Amino acid sequence: MATQTKRPRVAVSRQGTVAGYGMVARESVQAGELLFVVPRAALLSQHTCSIGGLLERERGALQSQSGWVPLLLALLHELQAPASRWRPYFALWPELGRLEHPMFWPEEQRRCLLQGTGVPEAVEKDLANIRSEYHSIVLPFMEAHPDLFSLRVRSLELYHQLVALVMAYSFQEPLEEEEDEKEPNSPVMVPAADILNHLANHNANLEYSANCLRMVATQPIPKGHEIFNTYGQMANWQLIHMYGFVEPYPDNTDDTADIQMVTVREAALQGTKTEAERLLAYERWDFLCKLEMVGEEGAFVIGREEVLTEEELITTLKVLCMPAEEFRELKDQDGGGDNKREEGSLTITNIPKLKASWRQLLRNSVLLTLQTYATDLKTDQDLLSNKEVYAQLSWREQQALQVRYGQKMILHQLLELTQVGSFPVP
Repeated sequence: MATQTKRPRVAVSRQGTVAGYGMVARESVQAGELLFVVPRAALLSQHTCSIGGLLERERGALQSQSGWVPLLLALLHELQAPASRWRPYFALWPELGRLEHPMFWPEEQRRCLLQGTGVPEAVEKDLANIRSEYHSIVLPFMEAHPDLFSLRVRSLELYHQLVALVMAYSFQEPLEEEEDEKEPNSPVMVPAADILNHLANHNANLEYSANCLRMVATQPIPKGHEIFNTYGQMANWQLIHMYGFVEPYPDNTDDTADIQMVTVREAALQGTKTEAERLLAYERWDFLCKLEMVGEEGAFVIGREEVLTEEELITTLKVLCMPAEEFRELKDQDGGGDNKREEGSLTITNIPKLKASWRQLLRNSVLLTLQTYATDLKTDQDLLSNKEVYAQLSWREQQALQVRYGQKMILHQLLELTQVGSFPVP
């Protein structure tokens, strides 16, 4: 009797997906059911590629800030190797010259559309690191092994594209609890799993085991519906920066807005009236730096329902707003005084319960943050609410608008909750 081949439960499709292509359910799936399996032998990494031995021997010379150089060299080699067993996998990749990460946008367009969101600054750091990494590590390595890397792949442009691809499509296996002290695992390319698109409200999740990786449904998926993985709790500015897309408002429940830590310092300095008060504000800031609560490049991260950097924000507001005598006592104790948390976590709804001086400082910081955008909330709101006008925007303009609008909605919610005159002063 002939053995009947089991019909796959999922299929790659260009129809019914949010991006150029994705994966859909060919039949209804229940939560907990297995969607597909990827054997570990099918993973493409620095260890499984055909030059894995060389990359392991040269591991010390290939260390970098990103930690991605060995995988990127593996990709550069396999891409130009005629007999590479990964060629069918490469055929499924998006066209490298058409990646939509903001790092590929013209600088003027990037700054115009994403000013205030934090994306242009993140991209500038990326581009500087990519150039440095390529010229100091990657190119010398390829030139030292000309038999393994043809002239075709010795290209900063190609390396740039592969960095974006690894940023968007690679996976990093989480450490076990007992391995928390170890270095993070190196990124790997996972065929099939990297076809799935992302949603905050995802319906599938990748599970790791000794011999394989398993994509498992986390909620019921009706027949014909798209299967979504999660790339983690990602705000829209992180999604567009790392993956080249966003979730339209209000779908991304993980969206956040940042208030730069130095902006809070600026707001505190603007509230001073004398040189002595100004010097004391700087002294308070230096004390917070010593406590490692703030830094020149750090940010307070505000979600829709909670402050993700709760301890840092509470401590900063407390130290910057406390009476001078109380600050002196705290400083004399070297920060070891009564540092107990305020009652309850700092959810968004708890912000009106903060002391009036704290709310005022937070409000002033929000107002300064809103000034960094090129447009105001109403302008963006008008664009979003007019479907005809929105449809005429370019894809990049639409994506950038969604990033700005989501952040501004969070910041304007903070403005409403920090109206000092509306609440009794403690």
